[in-house]
Amino acid sequence: MRKYNIAVVGASGMVGNMMRTVLEERKLPIDNIYFMASSRSAGKTITFMGQDYIIEELTENSFDKHIDIALFSAGGETSKIFSPIAAAKGCIVIDNSSAWRMDPEVPLVVPEVNPEDVEWNKGIIANPNCSTIQAVVALKPLYDAYGIKRIIYTTFQAVSGAGMKGYKDLENGIKGIAPEKFPYPIAENVLPHIDVFSEDGYTKEEIKMVNETRKIMHDDNLRITATTVRVPVFNSHSESINVELGKPFEISDVVKILTDAPGIIVEDDVANNIYPMPINASGKDETFVGRIRPDRSVENGLNLWVVADNIRKGAATNAVQIAEVLIARGTIK
Repeated sequence: MRKYNIAVVGASGMVGNMMRTVLEERKLPIDNIYFMASSRSAGKTITFMGQDYIIEELTENSFDKHIDIALFSAGGETSKIFSPIAAAKGCIVIDNSSAWRMDPEVPLVVPEVNPEDVEWNKGIIANPNCSTIQAVVALKPLYDAYGIKRIIYTTFQAVSGAGMKGYKDLENGIKGIAPEKFPYPIAENVLPHIDVFSEDGYTKEEIKMVNETRKIMHDDNLRITATTVRVPVFNSHSESINVELGKPFEISDVVKILTDAPGIIVEDDVANNIYPMPINASGKDETFVGRIRPDRSVENGLNLWVVADNIRKGAATNAVQIAEVLIARGTIK
């Protein structure tokens, strides 16, 4: 079996560390692995598969050695500089930032939804926003079965989605310490404010969900609106998704379609108080779907409650799954 040289860029961050964990768990056929980060973290030692590695400083020469796949989670500005350098050296970059997601030359991929899009990569593949990933995993099988006219997203996003500083704000807020990452305390509070506001009153996070869903689903005509909210939960995002399907449906059929779909676990037994919750989704790679019920206020309306670990499926695991698709399809030269 062919083995591959893989790099993790941004290896010392929250997502970079999780990429390392997921690579260990999923046992990709790795020949050599390299861990890279900024000068602040360079020289530190990390362990992978029982062996110690020294984190290298990311420089313009980092990809002079042969690397097949680089998993980037080092922020948008870093990716804009170094992803093209890596791609020019023959490496395929899987980037977790927002830098390349809406570039028409760059595939935006969720393996359960549009794995075939890896085929037209030109050296860079974008990992979608965490809140978009779990949404489209749940929506794609319904889109294929019924078509979708309109989507209303309302998200309940964990502080880990804002990185270690967001995580610390909740930890510290519980102790009564003032926030540093968020504009207001997140403990005992919710903030209808993720990323910056645009002139029309939507946040960048909300705009991302709209545009990324259309791109991943290959449907620019989808009508979508979103409200994204930060909540005092450490990990795993929850989403209320209201969908107007393209034709009539039976709830039993919807449940079966979702149950049979890749990457989904249906938890929908309200008589026994069974429904997805972030406390149960954390540490898992699947997308959990429940509270499946009709919306009788609109023709062919459907409500879903969707929960997933935003650091795993919403970032690290999705990136590693993209690498698996590249390997399985023989896309790497």
